[in-house]
Amino acid sequence: MLLHQFHDILPGSSIAWVHREARETYARIAGELEGLIHGSVSFFGSGDNTVLNASPFARDGVPALGGGRPVPAEGSTRAETHDGGWVLDNGLLRVVLDGRGVVVSVVDLAAGREVLAGPANLLQLHRDEPNRWDAWDVDPFYRDLVTDVDGVTALAVSDDTVRVSRAFGASTVTQEITLAAGARRVDFRVEVDWHEREKFLKVAFPIDVHTDHAAFETQYGHLTRATHENTSWDAARFEVCAHRWVRVAEPDYGVALVNDSTYGHDVRRVARPGGGTASVVRLSLLRAPRFPDPETDQGVHAMRYALVPGASVAAAVRAGYEINLPLRTVPGSALAPLLRVESTPADAVVVEAVKLADDRSGDVVLRVYEALGGRATATISADFDVTGAVETDLLERDLEPDALGSGLTLRLRPFQIATIRLRRR
Repeated sequence: MLLHQFHDILPGSSIAWVHREARETYARIAGELEGLIHGSVSFFGSGDNTVLNASPFARDGVPALGGGRPVPAEGSTRAETHDGGWVLDNGLLRVVLDGRGVVVSVVDLAAGREVLAGPANLLQLHRDEPNRWDAWDVDPFYRDLVTDVDGVTALAVSDDTVRVSRAFGASTVTQEITLAAGARRVDFRVEVDWHEREKFLKVAFPIDVHTDHAAFETQYGHLTRATHENTSWDAARFEVCAHRWVRVAEPDYGVALVNDSTYGHDVRRVARPGGGTASVVRLSLLRAPRFPDPETDQGVHAMRYALVPGASVAAAVRAGYEINLPLRTVPGSALAPLLRVESTPADAVVVEAVKLADDRSGDVVLRVYEALGGRATATISADFDVTGAVETDLLERDLEPDALGSGLTLRLRPFQIATIRLRRR
C-alpha cells in the first residue's frame, strides 16, 4: 500500500498501465484486509450482534476502540414539503432544500444561527486546461469559467434523506442528503459516473462565517492558511491539500466540512449578500486530464462528506474520524476496549494506533498525538496487566527510561506525537 502512495500514483499523474496496476493492487489489498478483519472478529463468538467502533472516540454509546450495543438516538427526523422544496428537521438542525434539491439553508437551532450564505452542496463544473502539465497542474484561471450542475432528472424523499439525480455532459451524478435523528451534522453522499474531458468538478458550501483564514487537517494536527488574496503568496495558494476536515470560524462559532476521500480544497473569502463577508469552502471531487493517461478517473466514483455546524476543532477532529471509520456490525458479544486514554482538555489527545510490538515480545505499542494545538495531559488505563511503560521513538526503540514520567501519564506539547510501549508479563 505504501508503494502505491508514492510519486505520480498518489496525485493521479501516472501513465495508464500504472493506474491499472494500482487499482488492481488496491482491490487485492482491500480483499486481504477484509479477510483479516473477518478472521479477527470471528474470535468474538456468535450470537447476538455487536457493533465495533474503530474510532478513538465513543460513538452512539459504543466505547472508543471497543464494541457494544449502540444507544438509539433520541428524537426523529421530519421531512416536510416547503415552498416547492423540502425541509429536514431533527430538532437540532433544520435543512431546507429547494426544488432542484440544492441546500439553501441550514439552521443551527441550538445556536439560533443560519449557517449558509448561499446555495450549498452545489456541484460546479470548470474547464480545466493547464498551460503545460495536464495532470500535474491546476492553473488559477480555471475559475474564470464555471457551470452550476443543478438540473434534476429524479428526486425522491425518505424519512431522513433526499436523493437527487442529475446529468451533465456525458456524465451522471446522484446526491444523497441525510439528516439523521440526533445528529449535529448533515451527511452527503455523491456517486458520479464520470466521462468528461479536461473538466474539473467541485462541490461548494458558502458558509456564513467572517474570517481571514481556515484550518486544514494534516497528519497528526492541522495548519491554517489565509482565505484572502492580499499578496501574491496568498493568491498562489488557491488550491490546498487537507486530510479529513477543513474548518472556518469566528471567535465563538465554527463550521467544519469533513470528508472520507477528498484531499483538494479551495477556501475563499467573498462578499456576503447584505453586507460583510462569508467563506466559500469547496471540495475538489474529480478531474479529467488527457495526458499522460487519457482515461484518468473515467468511470464510477463514490464520495462522502458532511457539514458540521457549531464545530470546535475537537468536534472537527471527532467528525473526521467518524466519517472515515464507520461502525461495523458483527456477530458476538460486547468487547471492552483494550485501553482507554483520557485527556485534559477533553479530546485533546487522540489514539492513532494500537498494535503489538514488532519484536514479538507481546508488549502493546500505543501511538497518540495532541490534536488541538495546545498543551495537554493524558492518562492511559489498560484492560490488561501492565508491568511497565516507556516512551519509544517511531521505530519502537526505547528512549530514556524516565521519558514517560511517573505512572501512565503523558504531558504533550502542541501537536506532539508520542509512542508508548506498555510492557506485559
